Amino acid sequence: MSQSTTTTQALPGKDAKMLARALSAGDVTVFVDGTALRLPPAARDAVLDLLVRLGSGTAVSVSSVAAPAAAEAGGHDPLLTTSQAASAAGISHTYLRNLTDAGVIPVEYRGTHRRIRMSDVESWLQAQRAASAAKATGQEK
Repeated sequence: MSQSTTTTQALPGKDAKMLARALSAGDVTVFVDGTALRLPPAARDAVLDLLVRLGSGTAVSVSSVAAPAAAEAGGHDPLLTTSQAASAAGISHTYLRNLTDAGVIPVEYRGTHRRIRMSDVESWLQAQRAASAAKATGQEK
């Protein structure tokens, strides 16, 4: 995966104070798609660091980097939401849903929520690049 960085501007004073007050209470619960989620320690620490910085009125930049080779070799294949998968593929959510409905990209369901493996998104992207290259060289089947 490629590197990316997102910068979030400092929260307005009122919002920063409210966030700082909530964090000082020590009760931090993360909800994902309406479900309470207990984060692994490393993720919890990263999220809390981000929130503390925003609560102090500081602008924040978050960067992602390519996974280590060991993780890419099969050690970790995250399940993505449709939003995450569409963003990773550089396509719209609607187009991604159409691809999963057609069976082009495999999908798993968690209740009514679609989840897509990162490796399936990468495989689809690789197939798209190969098809584009073949078309460009006149070798389309």
